[in-house]
Amino acid sequence: MVGFVLTGHGDFSVGLASSVKMIAGPQEEFDVVPFHEDEAGEFPQKLADAIAASAERNNGVIVFCDLMGGTPFNQAMMNTQMVPGVEVVAGTNLPMLLEVLTTRTPESTTQELVDCAVEAGKQGVVHMVLTIDDEPDSDDLGL
Repeated sequence: MVGFVLTGHGDFSVGLASSVKMIAGPQEEFDVVPFHEDEAGEFPQKLADAIAASAERNNGVIVFCDLMGGTPFNQAMMNTQMVPGVEVVAGTNLPMLLEVLTTRTPESTTQELVDCAVEAGKQGVVHMVLTIDDEPDSDDLGL
């Protein structure tokens, strides 16, 4: 199985994980490592420990981050150089996580899941407009 580690600024990862649990239930091999400013000194080691532990248990690890260039992303990228089989996806959103979590099987590869995550993340961002006619016709009123 491929392990997942979710991280981000503040309670981003905690909130997203809470939403995942509410919608899809508890998840295996899904670790959460929030980044709080008052714990900045401990964060690199906490994230490294979570990634290393996941890598020991699994056939690869994907670290999901809130945005590219921030501390969680930068620390995750540093871990790709120290731990084999680690990939990083930035711009994480709820549709992305739900798709990869429901798609993941014990046979899934890291690359398959990364590709799935990126595509689902893009498809999950949409703009919709609800238009209402000014004057409903009689069919709309059930007459």
